[in-house]
Amino acid sequence: MSTPLADPPQTRNPYALSRLAHLAPMLALTFTTGIVDAVGYLGLDRVFTGNMTGNVVILGMALAGADKLPVVGPSLALAAFMVGAIVSGRVLRTAGTGWTRRTTTMFAVVAALVVLTGVLAAVAGRPAEPVALTITGGLAFAMGLQAAAARHLSVADVTTVVVTSTITGLAADSWLGLRTGQRWPRRVLAVVLIAAGAFTGALLLRVHLSAGLFAAAVLIIAATTFGHAVTARDVRRSTEAEGCGR
Repeated sequence: MSTPLADPPQTRNPYALSRLAHLAPMLALTFTTGIVDAVGYLGLDRVFTGNMTGNVVILGMALAGADKLPVVGPSLALAAFMVGAIVSGRVLRTAGTGWTRRTTTMFAVVAALVVLTGVLAAVAGRPAEPVALTITGGLAFAMGLQAAAARHLSVADVTTVVVTSTITGLAADSWLGLRTGQRWPRRVLAVVLIAAGAFTGALLLRVHLSAGLFAAAVLIIAATTFGHAVTARDVRRSTEAEGCGR
C-alpha cells in the first residue's frame, strides 16, 4: 500500500484530491505576496520581491536614469527569484502531480525564509543597505520557490505572485468580451486578495519592517498546514475506499 503523500517518480498522483486543498492555500499565498511586495517596495527601496514584472520595469527605467530608481535591488531580486524557481522546479521534477510531501516541504521552506528575514529586519531596526539587500534577496528567493511550487500545482488563474493574466482572463472572457464560461469568483478573489495583502503590508510597515514579514510567515504556515492536512485526508479516504472495494 502506498504511503500517504509519497513522491513516486514520474507518475501521476493516483488519488482524487480535493480542489479546495489546492485553491484555498494558493489564494492565501496570493494575499501574503501582497504583504511581502508592500514591504519590499515601501520598506526596501522600491523593490518587488514577488512581482518580477514590476522589477523588470523598474530596472529598465533605472538604467535610463529615471527618477533615481534603484538598480542593485531589482537586479538582485530578479536573480534570487530565478534561483529559487530553479531550485523548486528541480525538487519537484520527480514529485508527481498534485500536492505531495515535496510540495509541503517547499512551502515550509518559504515560510522559514520569510521568518528568517523577519528576524533579521527586527534585529537590524532600520537596516543599512547590505542588510536590506540581504532581506531582499532572501524574500525574492522564497517567492521564487513559492511561485514554482504553485505552478507545479497548476491551480488555474492563481499563480500567487502576479495577477496580470488573471485580470486579462477576467475581462476577455466576460460578457462584454468573448462571453465564454470562466472561473470569475477565483479570479476576482485573486485580484482582491493581492491588493488586500498590499494594503495590509503597508499598514504593518507603520508598526515595523518585520511586522509584515512575520504576518506573512504565519499565513504561509497556515496555508501549508491546511493543504497538507486536506490532501492527507483525501489520500486516507481513497486508500480506505480501495480497501473496501477489494
